[in-house]
Amino acid sequence: MNSTSNNIRIGNLFGIPFFINPSWFFVLGLITLSYGGELAQFPQLTGLTPWILGLVAALLLFSSVLAHELGHSFAAMSQGIEVKSITLFIFGGLAALEKESETPLQSLLVAIAGPLVSVLLFGIFTIINITVSLPTPISAIVSLLASINLILALFNMIPGLPLDGGNVLKAIVWKITGNPNKGIIIAGRVGQFFGWLAVGVGILGTLSVIPFGSFWTLLIGWFLLQNAGFAAQSATVQDKLDGLTAEDAVIPDSPIVTANLSLREFVNEYVIGKQQWRKFLVVDAEKQLMGEVLVDDLKQIPTSEWTQVQLANLVKPVSEVTKIAASLSLLEVVKLIETQNIKEMVVIKEDREVLGLLEKSSIINLLQEEAQS
Repeated sequence: MNSTSNNIRIGNLFGIPFFINPSWFFVLGLITLSYGGELAQFPQLTGLTPWILGLVAALLLFSSVLAHELGHSFAAMSQGIEVKSITLFIFGGLAALEKESETPLQSLLVAIAGPLVSVLLFGIFTIINITVSLPTPISAIVSLLASINLILALFNMIPGLPLDGGNVLKAIVWKITGNPNKGIIIAGRVGQFFGWLAVGVGILGTLSVIPFGSFWTLLIGWFLLQNAGFAAQSATVQDKLDGLTAEDAVIPDSPIVTANLSLREFVNEYVIGKQQWRKFLVVDAEKQLMGEVLVDDLKQIPTSEWTQVQLANLVKPVSEVTKIAASLSLLEVVKLIETQNIKEMVVIKEDREVLGLLEKSSIINLLQEEAQS
């Protein structure tokens, strides 16, 4: 076994990396002790038998959670989406997908696959308990598994992120509006509502103000609040990025100069007393990219000749630069920056005119300006 980001890798399930969060062991122990204590009430169970069966029941409960996540995973894999990992943690399980489904219907199918698996398991365990004559303690465990799978299905269908019901709501809003980010924002807000509701119920239940709710309800509410809020905030940013273009985020006073400048004009206008760019893009009279020039290359020419020598004489081919269309959405630009680790891009209009440079920092500055306006 090896540990990554505090999660312990157990192995692979159907080619999917399988992890367990350390918090899972706490819940495993808690369920084992709690249910083992209940099984100890059966007179035919003596010694360590109730606790061993309690551990088995706990493992089977988490196996049900795992089956739920495999349902999501298989639905995603059928759409060609890679499942990066499945992790069990204190509040259940999580299947981390490589990307979002391409259509609302596909997104809906991935969302409901997990609850459908839980409903199927509920049916199987219920039928077994009804049709098979089992010892009373074993029957109690099977009944527990049936109940837990039904609860797992119903709880996950609450229409708020990060629950499966939230993803169903997201898919529906996506279908209606044509915008997946709108779906995430709305489902995230609903998830926050249920999070606050659970926190309130948990606090009141813990203080015995109401006859239901507990500290666990409070923790679940906090979990919903954190994840739903993050999802809504992230989708809001993505929606804003999708409405802006690369042209909007071009760095003001980008280091772009024309080739017909003399070296003296270049130094006076762009180097002395200016922002210390060490490299400039050089364009021709039509503002189309010719190459680049390094400030250090000026040392090759005696200062006495700077008024006679044009910048075009020092132009070199552009190295390590990515060209993007001015009309490209900033959401796509961000994806390029993150996936290809690009530091800067040259923004070019349809007629090949160079508009300027774009960096990750210029996108952040633009978003901050948009937020303040």
